[in-house]
Amino acid sequence: MKFTQLLAESAGAMLANPLRTLLTMLGIIIGIASVVLMLAVGDGIKAFIDKQLAVLGSNLVLVQADMRKSAGARLRTGTVQTLTLDDAEAVNRLPSVVGAAPMLTTFSQISVGNDNSNTQVQGTTPASFRIRNLRMAKGSPITEVDVASVARVAVLGKKTAEQLFYKADPIGQTIRIDNQSFQVTGVLDNEGQSFDAGDIGEIVIVPISTARVSLIRTASPRSVQYVVAQSKSAESVNDMVVDIKELLRDRHRIRADDEDDFRVVNFGEFAKSGAAIATGLSVALGFIGAISLVVGGIGIMNIMLVSVTERTREIGIRMAIGARPSDVLWQFLIEAVAICVVSGLIGIALSAALAAAVSSSGKFELVVGIKAILIATLFSGAVGVFFGFYPARRASKLQPVECLRYE
Repeated sequence: MKFTQLLAESAGAMLANPLRTLLTMLGIIIGIASVVLMLAVGDGIKAFIDKQLAVLGSNLVLVQADMRKSAGARLRTGTVQTLTLDDAEAVNRLPSVVGAAPMLTTFSQISVGNDNSNTQVQGTTPASFRIRNLRMAKGSPITEVDVASVARVAVLGKKTAEQLFYKADPIGQTIRIDNQSFQVTGVLDNEGQSFDAGDIGEIVIVPISTARVSLIRTASPRSVQYVVAQSKSAESVNDMVVDIKELLRDRHRIRADDEDDFRVVNFGEFAKSGAAIATGLSVALGFIGAISLVVGGIGIMNIMLVSVTERTREIGIRMAIGARPSDVLWQFLIEAVAICVVSGLIGIALSAALAAAVSSSGKFELVVGIKAILIATLFSGAVGVFFGFYPARRASKLQPVECLRYE
């Protein structure tokens, strides 16, 4: 028999008992949909991590003032500020560092007329815009002149600007930060997570000198809370981290057996950990989906064995008029594979629809990629071959005379 004839015979057998075929297919449909959705979840998590990392920067590290001990007891973070502007300048001079920017942060009351909000204010230098890849939607960032003159100017996050000014142009307008007037010089175009888990769209950036004088009281005039440093590439981040630690331990006169009084946070490590978690989650959930495929495959084997029994006389007649055992084997094997492949395509369509529904909510993005579709299709075909081979081989071993006698 030709392959097209075998396909036609398989389609006829499937349509002869549509309800039974549908019930047989359900296990494969659910299993394939589960596998595809689990792969989509893993890809979605990785895409989310990559998106956040693109905002933070894969070649950035955050140096944070850490706790110190007093009389053997560990003090609360921030009680002793261990980083200074001089530390930031020293870090900036390291060969492995492209740039470094000191930062001070606080939450302040921001108001325009009767509208107000409690918003994070970041005091920093112009270098921070370049290092953190902060883009301007309109206006201009803070400048070295602003820092030197302790100017009361501010750059607003996109969401903050929309909340305070709605559709009006904020450039040149005055806002009040803790009841002190600041002139808006720019609006950021960035959105996403900031280094401290906040939203970049909701921050306000001011010169670090102004933040220290007007908004944030520090232990000393040159204390800072953070230093953001950028390496030449994502591959050289670890070398930069080692250089920064050695430099600061030497500057802070920390003995070899003492703990650091600072912390270096490598954002790239977060991405690796997140990707590993996403992969592990995909594998675990995909394994659960594979169990459904095995259950569905057993159902197909059972139905195919029933089908062989029901069609025993048909098999005998085919063999009597010249069909070879291999023809019978291929007929039943292709029927099993066809059921699985059609089930797989339905499962893929179902998972794509569910993924689109989840993505449309805007809370999480699920994308059914080509890789997931190919894996699901191959998997469904493999299930058909594996669980359909035994019934097909059993049919091919039947003797024509015994088949014709079968009632």
